[in-house]
Amino acid sequence: MVEVVRTTWDPRHLPDLTGRAYLVTGSNAGLGYFASEQLIRAGARVYMTGRHPNRLAAARAAVRRRVPDASPDATETLVLDTSNLGSVRSAAASVRGKGGLDGVLLNAGIVHPPKERETTVDGHEVVFATAALGHFALAGELLRPLAERSGRMVWVGSMSTSLTPYDPVDPQLAEGYTAWRAYVQSKIATSALGFEADRRLRAAGVPVESVVAHPGYSTSGRTPGIAGVNAPTKGTRFADNLQAAITQSKEHGAWSLVRALIDPEVEGGEFWGPRTIARGEPRRQRASRITRDPDVAARLWRAAEESTGVRWPFEKVAAA
Repeated sequence: MVEVVRTTWDPRHLPDLTGRAYLVTGSNAGLGYFASEQLIRAGARVYMTGRHPNRLAAARAAVRRRVPDASPDATETLVLDTSNLGSVRSAAASVRGKGGLDGVLLNAGIVHPPKERETTVDGHEVVFATAALGHFALAGELLRPLAERSGRMVWVGSMSTSLTPYDPVDPQLAEGYTAWRAYVQSKIATSALGFEADRRLRAAGVPVESVVAHPGYSTSGRTPGIAGVNAPTKGTRFADNLQAAITQSKEHGAWSLVRALIDPEVEGGEFWGPRTIARGEPRRQRASRITRDPDVAARLWRAAEESTGVRWPFEKVAAA
């Protein structure tokens, strides 16, 4: 069910974000790139992160071309592979040394999972590790700088969690792996962890909000071509435009993620997405039942702690 919210929010003209700092994972392409660009256009400083230095450099160059009036220090690139826990710890340590954070957009994921099950250097199923475990570890490692500014974390879910609500009793998919199941379960886990994080943050009195958002049905073929960031083939353009009535660009898909991250009227524990679920301006929505189930969330939280070795420092941060 879509709820009525204020109508004055304009995703094309965001509030002034001068002086604010955000970190975006997977910001060298797709939703992460456009979310970063929109934040920078509004005056924010953004840590653009991703696995590949050259792709990050290309994305940063694209931002500079497209937002020529941005300050020279509006962007900082940082190598961060959310599928690699060592990379997560290293990047988080670097960011912690730079001061507070107003928000973290936990966006990185694998849109097209491998046909056969693959594991990371840490031994975890790669789709689950990239979307859920890495972000769980990163958010925990960045809890203190977020609390310093009463910041917000946004976890990126998917409308697929309502289409096939698999119960992730085996989140690592040691048995019965399929690419689709890996993708959906990773998004169920990401969303459930996001809602559980808000419950635990509130209970501990930590001044950080946790929100879940999804981009609807956002496709590359309906997205502007940007050198070094997005270059869909003619075939992709043709195929995606055939679905124009139910799709949107990744640029527009980022609207919901950005609103969830910066709108002061958004509250922790909420779920945001496009107006018609698949496309449109961002609206507050109701998440799928399985992602809101506290028992499922508690089980996934324990699994994330065991897999990453990260325990969120709720008590230390609340007492600081």
